[in-house]
Amino acid sequence: MRQSKFFMPTLKEAPADAVAESHKLMIRGGYIRQVTAGVYAYLPLGYRVLRKAEGIIEQEMDRINVPEMIMPHLLPATLWQESGRYKKYGAEMFKLNDRHGRESLLGPTHEETFTEIVAKNLKSYKQMPLALYQIQTKFRDENRPRFGLLRGREFVMLDGYSFAANREQLDEQFDDQKSAYFKIFKRAGVTVHPVIADSGTMGGKNSTEFQAPAAIGEDTIATNEKGTYAANLEMAKSIDNFKQEPEEPKELNKVATPDCDTIEKLAKFLDVPATRIVKSILYIADDQKVLVLIRGDKQINEVKLGHILDADEVREADAEDLEAITGSAKGGVGPINANWADKIIADETVKNLYNVVVGANKTDYQYKNANLDRDFKVDEFADIRVANEGEPDPVDHLPLKFTTSIEVGHIFKLGTYYTKTMGADFLDQNGKAQPVIMGSYGIGVTRMLSAAVEQHLTERGVAWPKEIAPFTIHLIQMKMKDDVQTELAEKLEKELSAKYDVLYDDRNERPGVKFNDADLVGAPIRITIGRDAKDNIVEVKQPTDEKAAKLSVDELEAYISEKLG
Repeated sequence: MRQSKFFMPTLKEAPADAVAESHKLMIRGGYIRQVTAGVYAYLPLGYRVLRKAEGIIEQEMDRINVPEMIMPHLLPATLWQESGRYKKYGAEMFKLNDRHGRESLLGPTHEETFTEIVAKNLKSYKQMPLALYQIQTKFRDENRPRFGLLRGREFVMLDGYSFAANREQLDEQFDDQKSAYFKIFKRAGVTVHPVIADSGTMGGKNSTEFQAPAAIGEDTIATNEKGTYAANLEMAKSIDNFKQEPEEPKELNKVATPDCDTIEKLAKFLDVPATRIVKSILYIADDQKVLVLIRGDKQINEVKLGHILDADEVREADAEDLEAITGSAKGGVGPINANWADKIIADETVKNLYNVVVGANKTDYQYKNANLDRDFKVDEFADIRVANEGEPDPVDHLPLKFTTSIEVGHIFKLGTYYTKTMGADFLDQNGKAQPVIMGSYGIGVTRMLSAAVEQHLTERGVAWPKEIAPFTIHLIQMKMKDDVQTELAEKLEKELSAKYDVLYDDRNERPGVKFNDADLVGAPIRITIGRDAKDNIVEVKQPTDEKAAKLSVDELEAYISEKLG
């Protein structure tokens, strides 16, 4: 490819609103251009990287016998209403009506569509296991699209789905996909950690995220130094080493605590540590009033709580709710005589505490010396707290380390979450109707590109991993009016293009312009044809090299083979 014919509008400076380094580089390098907030055009350079990433995915899916197909972008609302996700998915869904008033949506994901078309046509156990996937543009109405391709309203995603007759088949499919994902990310040069994750609105209970460590990452993962434990912070567990020595129960005492609407203020006013306080927070889970208890020095993890409550909507009660239900303002709510609560759930940190402070269900009042079972009851204990950095992990009891990261993949064991709701049954060996068992598998392809840039930045540009680099070799001719240089450059272009993707900079530009653009292209190998061309000598360099090395043309093939493996 001749660079003089290649559309690559580079910029000296990135736009002021570009925060992520990957966003800055892709804008400066002419990979992408914003069309509107969260929506980007992929220019030739960016599209080449995207297509190479897609090619890796296609090859690895072929290896595990998963064929590719394509579903429509425009979906009928009736499918999502049938599954119950039309309302649950929330404001991120792009909804529209056609000229006849029929409701539709732009697909953010395709579980319902695959269940309708594929699962409902699997009538016998003999047709399974089966898996399919697509690589397609998805749409989500992000409230604050940012960081370039990392959080947009329109993005490219692999979404795949498996269909099984039993759990053993599902487990095997899940493991195959997990193995294929590791290979995809390795070939794309993206370092990932598989972590325990929340399924969110996707459904199902068993899921694994593939997180790529990066400074700009919006997620936080908790790991230990041995790598034997890794979880998204939303799902991370840790061991609580705090222990209170047993005490004899003291007399319950109601005390005034004016203007103590935080744990810090209350602990200071009563001159007690936060570990002596049980925090009580009221949640509304659909129509249920759930009082949640946790030790005062800990925070409630609402993702974990949501899994336990298994409700369509879970929210913390506002001031109006508190007054109407408990008769108290924030800070005064407590578990004693909380007959208004449909259920009381406590974090495990509430166990084995003695003579603690709890709210008195009256504004600016607390009870001192409250004790579990004597003064208040708990319906269920569970791990519903946020894990803290440095706490022991639940596997090897090593300190947890937090790392920011980018979610680039997510796989789920959906089970029968959709097929039961949508009536996708098959006949088993005994002729009995059973719901098809599903798995769901996703890779954010455009997010993967941003992650690759974030992990392979150089001082002046990017060092693309060889399999997704837009060009493998970048030929740069210093003087276009030098016939000797031109002859050698064109000879190398012809020879190398037979094996590699070659970009030949044939522009009549200053060397500084050419080298600056080459840093942004980030080809694994740069070959410069300059003043030594008359002696068949060129300069070779990789993006991470400090200096270029001189080689004879006869040595080039061995050099390229060694560097590209």
